[in-house]
Amino acid sequence: MTLRFRAAVLHAAGAARPYARSRPLSIEQLELPAPGAGEVLVRIHAASLCHSDLSVINGDRRWPLPIVPGHEAAGVVEGIGSGVAAFAPGDRVALIFLSQCGSCARCMEGRSYLCERGTQANREGRLITGGPHLRLAGAPVHHHMGLGAFAEYALVAEKSLVRIPTGIGFVEASLFGCAVMCGAGSALYTARVAAGESVAVVGLGGVGLAAVMGARLAGATRIVAIDPVAGKADLALACGATQFAHADDLGQFEAVDVALEASGTVAGFERALQITRRGGRTVTTSLPAPDQSFQFPLARLVAEARTVAGSYIGSCLPNRDIPAFIALHQQGRLPVGRLVSRTIALEDINAAMDALADAEVIRQVIVF
Repeated sequence: MTLRFRAAVLHAAGAARPYARSRPLSIEQLELPAPGAGEVLVRIHAASLCHSDLSVINGDRRWPLPIVPGHEAAGVVEGIGSGVAAFAPGDRVALIFLSQCGSCARCMEGRSYLCERGTQANREGRLITGGPHLRLAGAPVHHHMGLGAFAEYALVAEKSLVRIPTGIGFVEASLFGCAVMCGAGSALYTARVAAGESVAVVGLGGVGLAAVMGARLAGATRIVAIDPVAGKADLALACGATQFAHADDLGQFEAVDVALEASGTVAGFERALQITRRGGRTVTTSLPAPDQSFQFPLARLVAEARTVAGSYIGSCLPNRDIPAFIALHQQGRLPVGRLVSRTIALEDINAAMDALADAEVIRQVIVF
């Protein structure tokens, strides 16, 4: 049985701004087949806009086209394919943007957030189970990050889902699959912030503010939130920062044990390196354009015993960490709702991408 539904489709990257005028994302009626082996059909209730989605639109990150963007979402299981045992129709789920096969070398060594098969499937715009399955007038349309969540429905691999409890709304739940794991996870698991340490977070989007929350959970006693937008100060303090600093005013800044960078820019990463003390750790979650690079004297790296690390999905294990993070949220210790700037309709998505590009918002969530 073929399902027909609305989705935001990108046919060409690099459209001129403003997107509200050029409209790179068109609302189209797509088709999906019934779920195959190991696949699940999810009705999307909420999908959040992330800078990784913007990088698809502006062309910073190259993906096979046409494609349905969207990788941060929550919804309800509508149907399952053969062999699916972990989910049933009616289950509430958060979507995960990297399927984890469980059998590749990275999965076997306990680092399933680097799953080789899932990464390859994502690069090809398909599911780990095959595809692409989306169709527009009979022609294939690709799935962004194995999901394609800017749509009323998504056909995903069973291993791209985590069940969520009934006590959390879909708008907030949508953030746990990306912003919360990438941000809080980078503090807790990649940087391994210890109680009593000092932390700086450079870049206060959804991931950066979630990193502030993660540093607070870890017991950091000094958490400095750094951003070029002074208007984010109150929100940063509400998320757990102990002080706010403007990105261009760090001349007398006291170095920190851990610097977490989430600005998406090389300048932000260099700033994070600059404010990390000797023997400290600098961790980046950013994905700028692939041709962007940085320079750092190798002698300093050794003589100052520095650690520099990248953090993908916050080094999280989704089936373990999303339920734990949701529990912390429900206890009031991880105030994820503060990251939601506003909710929008699917038809508003192009203007919403403008607001995201202009740093006017933290997280905008499409509600279906």
